[in-house]
Amino acid sequence: MGEVNTAAHSEASALRAVWEKNGGILIAASCLVLIALAWILEKQGLQAGAVVLFALAYAVGGYRKALEGLETLIKDKDLDVDLLMVVAAIGAAAIGYWLDGAVLIFIFCLSGALEEYSMEKTNQDIAAILKYRPEEAVLVKNGIEVTVRASGLLPEDIVRVRPGERIPCDGIILEGSSAVDQSNITGESVPADKMPEDEVYAGTMNGQGALLIRVTKAAEDTLLSRIIHMVQEAKNELPPSQLFVERFEGIYAKAVVAAALLLMVLPPYLLDWSWEDTIYRAMIFLVVASPCALVSSIMPAVLSGISNAARKGVLFKGGVHLEGIGGVRAVVFDKTGTLTEGKPEVTHVCPAKGVTEAELLAVAASLEKLSRHPIASAVVEYAIARDIAFEPAEAMQDVTGLGVSGRVNGSPCLVGKRSMLLNLEIPELYEAASKQLEAEGMTALYVEADGRLIGLLAVQDVVRSQAAEAVASLKAMNKTVVMLTGDARHTAEAIARKTGIDEVYAEMLPDGKLDMIRELTRKYGKVAMVGDGVNDAPALAAASVGIAMGAAGSDVALETANVVLMNDDITKIPYAITLGSRTSRVIKQNITFALAVIVVLVVSNFSGGLNLPSGVVSHEGSTLLVILSGLRLLR
Repeated sequence: MGEVNTAAHSEASALRAVWEKNGGILIAASCLVLIALAWILEKQGLQAGAVVLFALAYAVGGYRKALEGLETLIKDKDLDVDLLMVVAAIGAAAIGYWLDGAVLIFIFCLSGALEEYSMEKTNQDIAAILKYRPEEAVLVKNGIEVTVRASGLLPEDIVRVRPGERIPCDGIILEGSSAVDQSNITGESVPADKMPEDEVYAGTMNGQGALLIRVTKAAEDTLLSRIIHMVQEAKNELPPSQLFVERFEGIYAKAVVAAALLLMVLPPYLLDWSWEDTIYRAMIFLVVASPCALVSSIMPAVLSGISNAARKGVLFKGGVHLEGIGGVRAVVFDKTGTLTEGKPEVTHVCPAKGVTEAELLAVAASLEKLSRHPIASAVVEYAIARDIAFEPAEAMQDVTGLGVSGRVNGSPCLVGKRSMLLNLEIPELYEAASKQLEAEGMTALYVEADGRLIGLLAVQDVVRSQAAEAVASLKAMNKTVVMLTGDARHTAEAIARKTGIDEVYAEMLPDGKLDMIRELTRKYGKVAMVGDGVNDAPALAAASVGIAMGAAGSDVALETANVVLMNDDITKIPYAITLGSRTSRVIKQNITFALAVIVVLVVSNFSGGLNLPSGVVSHEGSTLLVILSGLRLLR
C-alpha cells in the first residue's frame, strides 16, 4: 500500500511540475479549442450551444487574469491591465460580440503564456547553476571514508573526489591531479589542469584523476553558494525603468477606465452615436489603450541581457546594474589582483662576484621558506622549479614591510629591502641596478649572508595577460581608464605603462580610494570600480557600478560588488558595458513602439476605422513583438 501511495505521490508531483511549466500554454490551447467549437456551432445556427462554449472559453482563458486583477483591486486598491482586459471582454459579450470578446481573452491569455515562457527561457542559463550544488561528499577521517551530506562539510575536513564526480566543496588539492571542468563557475570552455596546492570550487566536475581535497570554506560560504544567492537577488531586483512603468501602469489604468466610462456615456449626446456603437467603441478603447506592451517592454529585455552575460561568465546581481553599467563614463581599476595576478614572481637573479645563482637562491629560499609572505612564496617556488637544494634555516624573524632575517647553516642572513642593510656598504652597481628595477615596477631584494652582500633578487607581480587588451577596448569606447592602488608610485606607474593607463593614483589607503571614487564621480558622472580585495570594498560600494573578481576576489568584495567576473577576465568589462548600453537601447525602442501603437489604435478607434478583432490582434500583437524584441539580447 505504501508503494502505491509513493507512486501516486510521484505521479502527482510530475503532473504538478508539468502544469507549473506549461500551464499557461495549456490554458491558451484549451481556450482556442472552445472558441473554435463555439464558432462552428454558431455557423450552424446553434446559438445557445455556441454561447455556452464561448462562456466556457471566457472562464478557462480569463479566470486566472480575472483573479489576479481582482486581487490587485481588493488588496492594493489599484487597477491593472488584467482586469481591464477581462472587463473589455465581458463588455463585448454583453452587447452580443461573443466571438470578439473570446478572441480578446484568447490572445491576452496567449501573450501572457508566451511572456511567462520567455521569462523562464531567459532565467535558464542562470538557474541552471542551482543543479550543480552537490548533495553528498566522501569524507576521509582517520583513514576511513564516510559518505556525508555536502552541506555539513567544515573547513579543514578532508574529502575524496573520484573521476567523473562533482567536487562538493571549495578547497585545496592535497593529492592527485586532474582536468576540472569549471565552466559552470568561471565560464572557461576548456577544463583547467589542477595539481596539488591548486584551488577547486564546489559544483565543478572532476575529470580523469582522483583527488584528495582539504575543505577551505563551509558549504554556505562556497563560491557556488554565493553565486546562487546573487542569482536570487538578480531575479528579484527590478531595474529603475521597470519600477517607473509599474507605478505608471496603476495611474494609467485608472485614466483608461475613467476615459472608457466617459466614452460609454457622452458620445450619444455629443456625437449622435447609437448606444450599441458607443459601448462597442468603449470596449475597443479599453483594449487598445491598455498598457500591455508597455508593461512587457522591459523585463524580458533585462532578463535576456542578464542571461546572456551569465553564459559568458559575467554575473549581474540585478537589472538595475545591467542598466547602470551601460551609462558608465569612467572605469577605475585596482592594481593588485585586478590588473595583475596578485602572485609575485622572481624576474631577476643577480649574484655578487664569486657567488653562483644556485648559491644565492639556496640562501634566500632557505630563509624565505619559513615565511608566509607572498614574496617569500615566490622566491621559494622559483628555487624549487630550478631544483635548488635547501639549507637548514632557523630563528627567522619577519620585519614587516622590509623582509626577513635569521640563520642559514648557522650563519646570520637576511633577505629584504635596502633599508634593512644599515651597516653594509652597497656597491654603486647594485644601487643603480636596484633603482632601475624599481623604476620598472619590481621589488628589489638584497640578500646578505654572514655580513656580506651575496646578490640581488627582483620580484614583480605579473600583469594579467588580458589587461592591456581590456584597457585598449575601453579607450576605444571613449571611456576614461583610471588606476587606484595602495602600492608605491613607481610600481603603479610601471604597471600603468604596460597596460596603457594614463591616469594613476598611488599609495592610497581604503578611505583615500573612497574619496577618489567620489571625486571621479563628480568629474565624469557614472563610474565603475573594479577590485578584488577587502580594501576595495568601500570604493566598490561608492561607485555607480562595483565589479568584483569572482575567482580571486575576497568575500567582502564579492558581497559588495554589483557585478562579478566569474573567470577574473577583465576583457569582459567592455562587453558588459556594451551589453548594458544595448539593453537600455532595446528598452527605449520597445517603450517607444508600445506607446506609438497605443496612439495609432486609439485614433483609429475614434475615426471608426477599427473593429474589436483588429484592435485585439494589433494591440496584443504589439505585446508579443516587444517580448520578442527583448529576447534579441539572448544572442
